[in-house]
Amino acid sequence: MMTVRLIAHTPEPEKVVAAAAKLCYSDAHITDLLDGLDEEKTARFLTMLSDLGHASPIEHASFTFGIEGVSRTLLAQITRHRIASFSVQSQRYVRLDDFRYVIPPEIEAIPEAKAAFIESMNEDAQRYLDLVQKLEDGHTARLMAEGMPEKQARAKASKQANEDARFVLPNACETKMVVTMNARSLQNFFHLRCCSRAQWEIRALAEEMLRLVYPVAPHLFAKAGPACVSGPCPEGKMCCGRTAEVRARYAALKGEPQNG
Repeated sequence: MMTVRLIAHTPEPEKVVAAAAKLCYSDAHITDLLDGLDEEKTARFLTMLSDLGHASPIEHASFTFGIEGVSRTLLAQITRHRIASFSVQSQRYVRLDDFRYVIPPEIEAIPEAKAAFIESMNEDAQRYLDLVQKLEDGHTARLMAEGMPEKQARAKASKQANEDARFVLPNACETKMVVTMNARSLQNFFHLRCCSRAQWEIRALAEEMLRLVYPVAPHLFAKAGPACVSGPCPEGKMCCGRTAEVRARYAALKGEPQNG
C-alpha cells in the first residue's frame, strides 16, 4: 500500500520565495529582504510572480517526501523528472526476503487475473531466492578456494549474489524512496502527472504529494494540478473531456469553495 509523508521542507517557503522575488524587483539589501513581508504582502508577491510567469524565484523552496509501497514501474517514471533528488532502496544491497509487490487496480478487479498475477509473483519470489542461494553458494566456494575464511567469504558472496539475482525481479516489486523537489519542479510534476492520461500509480502519488504540500504553501500551489486546472487542456484529441469534473476534484482537494 502506498504511503507518502512530507518529511521536511524549506521553513516558511512562501516567505523565502517572496524575499527572492522582492530582490528581483527592488533595490532592497539582503539584510532587509524579509522586512515587512507579512502574510498579505507575501501572498501579493506570489500572485504577481504567477501572473508574470516569473518562475525562477519559486525554486528557492524545496520539499522532501518519504515514499514507500510503490512499484519499480513507478520508479522508472518518477526519475524522468530530472530536477529532483532521489534516494532509493537498493536491490543490490538489500535482499528481498520479504517479497512485496504492487497489484494494479485493473488486475485486482478481475478475480482470475488477480489469481494469475499473485501466482506469478510467488513464482518470481521463489526464483529470486533460489537464485540468490545458488549464487551465494557458488561465490562462497570460489572465494574459499582462493584462501578466504568461510565467514568472510560468505559475507562477500551474499552481496555479490544480490547484485545479479535482482535481474529476475519484476516491475511490480515494491520499493521505497526519499524524493526532494523544489516548488517549480513540483508544479511541473503535478502538471504532467496529475493528468488523467498519466499512469494510475504515479497519478495517485502526485495527487497525494499535492495534498501534502498545499496546506504548507497554498499560494505557491494555488494553480497546481493537471494543466486543465488553470487553463485549457493541452492534450488536444487525447483530452479526457472531463475538464469541469477535474477542476472540481482539485478545488475540493485544496478546500476551495465550489460554485453551484
